[in-house]
Amino acid sequence: MKYKHIFFDLDRTLWDFEKNSHKTLLQLIDRFSLLKKGVDTAEDFIRRYKIHNDILWGLYRINKISKEELRGKRFLLTMQEYGINDLQLAEDFGSTYIDESPYKTKLFPFSHEILNYLKERYTLHIITNGFQEVQHIKLEASRLDEYFDIVITSEQVGVKKPDRRIFDFALKKANALSYESIMIGDDLIVDVLGAEKAGLTAIYFNPERVEHNEKFSFEVSCLSEIKQIL
Repeated sequence: MKYKHIFFDLDRTLWDFEKNSHKTLLQLIDRFSLLKKGVDTAEDFIRRYKIHNDILWGLYRINKISKEELRGKRFLLTMQEYGINDLQLAEDFGSTYIDESPYKTKLFPFSHEILNYLKERYTLHIITNGFQEVQHIKLEASRLDEYFDIVITSEQVGVKKPDRRIFDFALKKANALSYESIMIGDDLIVDVLGAEKAGLTAIYFNPERVEHNEKFSFEVSCLSEIKQIL
């Protein structure tokens, strides 16, 4: 089959969310003097934050909480574990995190190499559940924006992956047909199975080699392996 369009997820697929977030959090924990306010260690704070963030993101993904609630609660709940019940501090910490983390530029290995390779052969796009105002900053700061024809965010569409409607919207926007399109992403449910239910072929990017029992078209643990498929 001759594919024409490739849709990428951004966070944890090209842009290394974990490393960029970790670096930002270390800087802010020091800047806001959290260790002097009762936080045991920076790594312990980050570990606890990730738990709250993952839970709240899960609720946000199924529309149980708003973006504002997600942003507001994740740092407050983490700080409260250390007896820091300071709403203003949590809000300031959170807003600074949102302002600064998108400018971090750590990418997964071979991101630019595989995008250069694919750009010569296909039309490339982004479909992301990330916040609209920061995803474009990430793309520009990391010099990824030059590769992509269109960038679709869940806020723009009004639904999040794996909802079929975001894939249908992206296909229409790209003037693409599902059977000539591929989705590449790190989330098995959101990116891979969501895309396949919408009629796209999917490549599961699984750098941690997470075990699973799902069946789908392709799986890679390194972006460079995509060359063996496309």
